[in-house]
Amino acid sequence: MILVDTHTHLYEDAFDTDRVQMIEHAINEGVFKMIIPNVDSSTIMPMLDIVNEFPLNIFPMMGLHPCYVKPETYKQELEMIKRYLFESNIKPSSNFVAVGEIGIDLHWDKTTLEIQKEAFELQCDWAIERNLPIAIHSRDSTAILIEILRERNENPCGVFHCFTGSLEEAKQIIDLGFMLGIGGVVTYKNTHLRDTLRHIPLEHIVLETDAPYLPPVPFRGQRNESSYTKIVAETLCSVYDKGLDEIASTTTANAHKLFSI
Repeated sequence: MILVDTHTHLYEDAFDTDRVQMIEHAINEGVFKMIIPNVDSSTIMPMLDIVNEFPLNIFPMMGLHPCYVKPETYKQELEMIKRYLFESNIKPSSNFVAVGEIGIDLHWDKTTLEIQKEAFELQCDWAIERNLPIAIHSRDSTAILIEILRERNENPCGVFHCFTGSLEEAKQIIDLGFMLGIGGVVTYKNTHLRDTLRHIPLEHIVLETDAPYLPPVPFRGQRNESSYTKIVAETLCSVYDKGLDEIASTTTANAHKLFSI
């Protein structure tokens, strides 16, 4: 059984005391590949250090997270992202598997919506130029992002990370050619996500953890880890009435195809 964690923040401080052991434990649990989203300039080198330590297992994205789109710094931050994506003299430039994590977040700050839109569309254009997928952060903004993508002349492929929306939103996302990233929320007692997914073919799903955030049951309130991708897969067994091997093989194939890993 091979699993892929398509979204995990392995550089976070929560892993400082046991990062290598945590990654090795995930690999031993069958999570052979993990994909790390960048969030801003401060996480680039910590991310690439981890990739260099586990080159066969860990793969980087490059993007500016919407929560770091600030009026006073976002243009400089975007210039840094662009350098890593395009300048051939930066060695890792050809190794990024996606542009991400990008999108819109209206949970923390609604006043930056317009520049969040600007940053999102610009990074979508870069993804098209580099022929890369995008990983979309859509907290309290899924409808807005769907509308933006519908109105664009051309879009990259990609995934709506940490999808928790309605069945209608899921169908709209799939119609746009995007996949749904499913993580620990699917295990929560009061979520509607399991009912939604019963109407969505498994071919549109990739697995993720968003570690160290959003841990699955029975680890709520604790640190999330990439090894818990297996718990997400096990939960989907009951959703789709399929065995773990089939859940793993289909979602892993989806991840390999989307991210070319």
